[in-house]
Amino acid sequence: MADSDLMQLYSRRILALTTTIPHLGALSDFDGKAMRRSPQCGSSVTAYVAMEGDRIADFAQEVRACALGQASASVLGQAIIGRSRDEIAATREALRAMLTSAGDPPPAPFADLEALLPARDYPNRHASILLAWDATLEAIEQAGA
Repeated sequence: MADSDLMQLYSRRILALTTTIPHLGALSDFDGKAMRRSPQCGSSVTAYVAMEGDRIADFAQEVRACALGQASASVLGQAIIGRSRDEIAATREALRAMLTSAGDPPPAPFADLEALLPARDYPNRHASILLAWDATLEAIEQAGA
């Protein structure tokens, strides 16, 4: 990867997202918890959810990931409270499509995922970008929602 490619991939916008990851840490009272790890890079995310009906009432995440995984987790954390499993799953699918098949970036409230468009050209980074979403969906499943 050339230096100019790295500069585009790790833009200021992505790096800014890594410094503002909401809901870092763990929940002491949760309905579901799941950890996902990328075997390619070793990144991991543990997600905790507390549900109220079919909506996420509380959320926390432990993020040990590269800048791209952190940026993705940051966008997830910004708007996850009050969302349903279906909304998270649809956004995860839109993010995957954006990365793998030239799909459009997810809409608001997760539109900041557009910052990860440069990662489209680096398939080995996609698993890390999807970690927080996959861990969250698994935690919701464990919660029975």
